[in-house]
Amino acid sequence: MNLLLLEPQHFLNDHCVALDQRQLRHVLDVHQARVGDELRVGVVNGQVGRGVITQLTAETMQLSVTLDTPPPPPLPLVVLLALPRPKMVKRSLQHLTALGVKKIVLMNSYRVEKSFWQSPWLSPEKVREQLVLGLEQARDTIMPEVILEKRFKPFVEDRLPQMMVGRRGLVAHPVAGTSCPHQLNEPAILAIGPEGGFIEYEVDKLEQAGFEPIHIGPRILRVETAVTAIVSKLYD
Repeated sequence: MNLLLLEPQHFLNDHCVALDQRQLRHVLDVHQARVGDELRVGVVNGQVGRGVITQLTAETMQLSVTLDTPPPPPLPLVVLLALPRPKMVKRSLQHLTALGVKKIVLMNSYRVEKSFWQSPWLSPEKVREQLVLGLEQARDTIMPEVILEKRFKPFVEDRLPQMMVGRRGLVAHPVAGTSCPHQLNEPAILAIGPEGGFIEYEVDKLEQAGFEPIHIGPRILRVETAVTAIVSKLYD
């Protein structure tokens, strides 16, 4: 945890916050902080700054905070991610959030098992937990938007065209296309398939929507590894 992410309910007044539970345990066990120590803080969807510990016990912690710095700039990238297995969903959401992606679409694909959509990790509360962890890792505060699209064809035909306005469409496909572009200076929308990749029908539909197939070499990567590798290459 590289930043204490503050929620509105944490504020006692404009400059004083009180924290307990998970964040307090981290400060006590990992930072081993004491009264007077300064920690990096930020408020959800707001500024970043510093907090000085004014009270600290095993049950609660209070800080005097100053929020005076904007968060890191977001990436101009939308990611369409074929829904991974539940354990990968958690890691992928954390990685994408830490990288600065602010719009993530978890979408259906032929190779996505139907049972994945029943996972408790897709509940709004569980999704938000992973986004918070990603923000804390990257010292960011702007909460990403996560959209669930359970039907591939209606999404690609009816809603995706509006998302693509002003963006370059790229679909990661390990057996076709050109090498992944590097250091883009334009907004983009990136589609990443499930384990085994998109089927040809899905690639064709994305191409019809204006997507370019790309690859990052002959190796087949796990979803969370491919997410990090491709996004990092597109925007250093």
